[in-house]
Amino acid sequence: MIAPRVQEAALSLAEAPAYLYDLPALDGHVASVRRALGATELYYAVKANPDAELLRVLARHVDGFEVSSAGEHAHVTALFPGLPVALGGPGKTDAELRLPHHRLHVESPNELRRLLGTGLEADVLLRLNPGLAVEGAALTMSGPFGMDEDGVAECLPLFGDRVRLRGLHTHLASGLEAPELLNLARTLLDNSYEEVNLGGGMAVSYTSETRFDWAAYGAGLAELGAGRRLRIEPGRALTVYCGSYVTKVVDVKRVRGQAFAILLGGTHHLRTPVTKGHDQPFTLLPTGKGPEVDGPVTFVGQLCTPKDVFAKDIETSVKVGDTVVFEMAGAYAWNISHHDFLMHPKPAFRYLAA
Repeated sequence: MIAPRVQEAALSLAEAPAYLYDLPALDGHVASVRRALGATELYYAVKANPDAELLRVLARHVDGFEVSSAGEHAHVTALFPGLPVALGGPGKTDAELRLPHHRLHVESPNELRRLLGTGLEADVLLRLNPGLAVEGAALTMSGPFGMDEDGVAECLPLFGDRVRLRGLHTHLASGLEAPELLNLARTLLDNSYEEVNLGGGMAVSYTSETRFDWAAYGAGLAELGAGRRLRIEPGRALTVYCGSYVTKVVDVKRVRGQAFAILLGGTHHLRTPVTKGHDQPFTLLPTGKGPEVDGPVTFVGQLCTPKDVFAKDIETSVKVGDTVVFEMAGAYAWNISHHDFLMHPKPAFRYLAA
């Protein structure tokens, strides 16, 4: 259920669809994460949501930003020229290898050789992709991400005074709870490297109000990482809760017995439910006065594709003109969506301030 302040703001919006970001909620959440982590460094994975207003809130609490392209690098360094940046991602170009950084996450021996060929100085973490079984993950990072132990061994003799090995980077899976992530960390820290980046992957539930146990995770990392420099780089788990996608019901219908509510906008604005294969949680605000349909109702957008679905077979009653507030739209939402399909108008962006 959305907070009263979000509901009030949604009802007062002059336009729809619109993204509505609750900045005080983001500030409070990230502050609590920062406290729970203690000495563990916190970087934000910009790929989750690069919105400048969100980044300004995050910058108050994080130790740096993780970027995965020249575009993200330019965006972040223009906003925060003094904050550390870690540059990661597979398939870096020669131009990207030349970008200034605090840490560079090297993905392969060939990438390291190209980095050496630039003649520049660099502080490197080798991205390790070990052959570990990861159960219960929503997504595993296999295949082209990082290198195996043989690849790491091939890299080790190449380091020198200009390109310096600082440690390891690992990000094996997404959607794991604190005990599972700590079990992985225990295995991954069984090495002699003094600096290790454990990536992100903290579980985010779209079906319940439970949240990742940051206190347990922070305490576990403090125990496992004693005497080491540990870093994590979550994305979704930091920003997902602060965002809402607000839209209106433009039509209702029943086709062969199935009820549909057609909304302004669509998954070209909010692709999350399609990519994750779930019903996007929402709150229905009864602002409509038009025709009505009752459940089970499937909520769809305006796109000319049967995949433009937000939520299926929801037991509710819907009227034309009702307001729908899709929750948990603060990460991997607008920024991963296919914005220009059918060339509908872009959503508005509004921010709740303190």
